[in-house]
Amino acid sequence: MASHSTESSAERPLILVVEDELKIARVVIDYLRTAEFRTHWDQLGRDAIGTARMKQPSLVLLDLNLPDMDGLSVCRQMRQFTTTPIIMLTARIEEIDRVMGLDAGADDYVCKPFSPSELLARIRASLRRAHWPADEPIISGLVMDESRFAASLDGQPLRLTPVEFRLLNTLLRSPRRVFTRNQLLDRIYDDARDVADRAIDGHVRNLRIKLRSVRTGADFIHSIYGIGYKFELKASGTAESVTAGPLSSAYSPMD
Repeated sequence: MASHSTESSAERPLILVVEDELKIARVVIDYLRTAEFRTHWDQLGRDAIGTARMKQPSLVLLDLNLPDMDGLSVCRQMRQFTTTPIIMLTARIEEIDRVMGLDAGADDYVCKPFSPSELLARIRASLRRAHWPADEPIISGLVMDESRFAASLDGQPLRLTPVEFRLLNTLLRSPRRVFTRNQLLDRIYDDARDVADRAIDGHVRNLRIKLRSVRTGADFIHSIYGIGYKFELKASGTAESVTAGPLSSAYSPMD
């Protein structure tokens, strides 16, 4: 199985293409080179995991069906050590497959067959979101570092995906405001796409798990039945103090 990298300026974004079909990989890589991206191509999931760890690509294009392992498993393993945007490529179009991909940590989902121009637009949008600038309202013990797109709670890294990071930041900006699922999707995805509004539930579930894994009772994100979610500056009945962390500005909770 092949593994191939382009040789060009290290200043340009590196896209890791994980695709076992040679014809598809060639089309994608040629299109990315024309758009002045660097590329690395892996056909096996285990090789892609190693590449992601060593080369730290700017974005991963990950096929769902690989010869050696399922793309969902590859995505989950990558999420153990990187927040790099991951776009999954698949012929499966059922909603449950899309939700499973997002739950595994993917940031976007493109169904085959796709046009190279659409894929390129998705890549550029994902890269823009990964560098999304924002003020950083935080609660006590929570630090969100926009320069590294990283978050920590009580000194421990949360290892959020870019989508989870933007979701948490959106809720933090407007504490006590109730967001519908579609409103949250609009804020974490800045380009048009066909994503079920229930996909947000998977991201919220992952956020809650990661927050609680560090701080027991960190129930900051609340479900509003039939509507969506809100962030409440309380945990276990105790108000949380709002502070300003590095690179952030202090803010006052407002409805």
